[in-house]
Amino acid sequence: MEHAKPLPGYLVTRYHGWKATTYSENQGWYRRLASEGQRPRAMVISCCDSRVHVTSIFGADQGEFFIHRNIANLVPPYQPDGDHHGTSATVEYAVTVLKVSHLIVLGHSQCGGVQGCIDMCKGHAPALDAKESFVGRWMDILKPRFDEVSHIEDPVAQARQFERQAVVASLENLMTFPFIDAAVKQGELSLHGLWTDIGEGGLECYDPHSQGFVPV
Repeated sequence: MEHAKPLPGYLVTRYHGWKATTYSENQGWYRRLASEGQRPRAMVISCCDSRVHVTSIFGADQGEFFIHRNIANLVPPYQPDGDHHGTSATVEYAVTVLKVSHLIVLGHSQCGGVQGCIDMCKGHAPALDAKESFVGRWMDILKPRFDEVSHIEDPVAQARQFERQAVVASLENLMTFPFIDAAVKQGELSLHGLWTDIGEGGLECYDPHSQGFVPV
């Protein structure tokens, strides 16, 4: 592959620092993870946003979370059409092979994907509306829920609520997967919806009874 380049120097330096400290001090644990395989108790579906650091939020160690990241932490509905489905494949592996006990969808404030969807719904994003836009077609998953927040006049408040709607939409779509529906009904799997405020460090959890988010 002629276009591939060597790793940037600052990353090489960081790697060697990690290998000499964190890895060296926990070498037995890493080797155990390698030899015994992974047994994560939870899967987390979060946004690709570099500001969302799942393991830091929960103080998690290697091997604890099975993590999948995509634009706006969305899960599409179950669609076994023989096409390529990265998120659905990851969910399938987590539930049917790894047998995770918890499946967490984590949304966040200032989500660029969600804002892009808002712009699409308001007719302000022709580039995303174009058929060849991968981001736009991905955000089509969320577009039907814009009616839930269209009445909110303040753009910041509207975006924050739509970010939470992205979490709820993913939770609902997860239940369209037969193996998830079966695992939940059998008490083998529980679903959780979370939203985190990047600037304030806050964390909210979806409450199905009130159909809203409450502070953790």
